[in-house]
Amino acid sequence: MNTIVTSKEDILKNSRELIREKGWAAVSIRSVASACGVSVGSIYNYYDSKAELISATVESVWCEIFHRPQDEAVFQDVQTCVKWMYERMAYGYEQYPGFFTLHSLGFMQEDKADGKRHMQQIWHHILNGLCTVLQQDTKIRPGAFNAQFTVEKFADVLFSLMLSALLRQDYDPAAVLEIVRRSLY
Repeated sequence: MNTIVTSKEDILKNSRELIREKGWAAVSIRSVASACGVSVGSIYNYYDSKAELISATVESVWCEIFHRPQDEAVFQDVQTCVKWMYERMAYGYEQYPGFFTLHSLGFMQEDKADGKRHMQQIWHHILNGLCTVLQQDTKIRPGAFNAQFTVEKFADVLFSLMLSALLRQDYDPAAVLEIVRRSLY
């Protein structure tokens, strides 16, 4: 057995694989060490606790799900971006059944502050990306946004609708796209 893991990436890759194969309950310091072919102590060289390992794994799952695509056209207009986000949500649900609801509910507990912070950072990053797309979409009619109806407020509503669909496992973007069309174009 190796005594040192080559990288955090290897640990996270094996953690994600455990989740895909056996679910979230399968992830522990011991199971990840076994999957990596290293000692338990090697995992502790990178993560001080199971909670820290789980938090990093959750972040890596979010990054895998919403990994920036090679095709920059996805970010040229809001409708294409929304479709892409829904496709990625469906991918995430397929690859990691229960991920969205289980980790969200688990991190809402007070003792999971670090995980909740990571989740909020990721959501903030996605929301900022949505704002950027809204600001760059040349098809949005002039005057669609104003002091009361800002890009940020619309992005927040749009993202909230998408999160709600994500938790309901309703990956049909048609309703959200209709809201986008009626509100902006």
